[in-house]
Amino acid sequence: MVTATFCFHEELNEFLLPERRGREFTVPCARNATTKHMIEALGVPHTEVEVILVNGQAAGFDRLLHEGDYVAVYPRFASLDVKPPLPLREWPLPVIRFVADSHLGGLARLLRMAGFDTLYRNDYLDSEIADIAGREQRIVLTRDRDLLKQRGISHGCYVHALKPARQFGEIVARLDLARSFNPFTLCLECNAPVREIEKKYVFRRLPISVQARHEYFTICDLCGRVFWEGSHWQRMRQFLDEMIRSGSASSDDR
Repeated sequence: MVTATFCFHEELNEFLLPERRGREFTVPCARNATTKHMIEALGVPHTEVEVILVNGQAAGFDRLLHEGDYVAVYPRFASLDVKPPLPLREWPLPVIRFVADSHLGGLARLLRMAGFDTLYRNDYLDSEIADIAGREQRIVLTRDRDLLKQRGISHGCYVHALKPARQFGEIVARLDLARSFNPFTLCLECNAPVREIEKKYVFRRLPISVQARHEYFTICDLCGRVFWEGSHWQRMRQFLDEMIRSGSASSDDR
């Protein structure tokens, strides 16, 4: 048995017991415990961690802890200067894609609306999500911190907000997504790409009011849904534009 002192920074404190938040604390560790093992044993999913310093030096998740080690743990975008930081992820993400757990259906629809490939089912098992994330290199979105501790998950985000719009804003800000929006290119229901289609081919399927007022349409070839730029589309367009503006402003401030 060895002891080590930990200090978690910024929002990582939200995962800790109240008496450990915002302060250094010393805890016993198993003799062969790694930084990853202890960080998660203390309640913080490894996917929330961006930088680990042990005794002032950048360390990885597999670093064994020794008697008297001082471990500082930082989230993404924390204000610190470590050059170069030790990469904590097993592989870079070639494309930003998500898989959302059963509680985040509203967030999944908003991400699809912005053009981000997002898998979602309300009956996914945790093991299925972990398998999908590893196999397809997707970021896991969840409000279940234990899910993010699964071994097969390398990239993930614990979603703090409760309402879909706030959840969307949280993920856009955390992952700096505003400049990557590609709105209304995916089906909101099944996540497949949509394509333009001439009005004459879908005319009989449209409500009478839509037949008279609209000329531009897209269709999902997977589920057959037809989309047009109605009042709901306009509200969503305004919502995304506001997110882009606020996201760009935040990026310029960093």
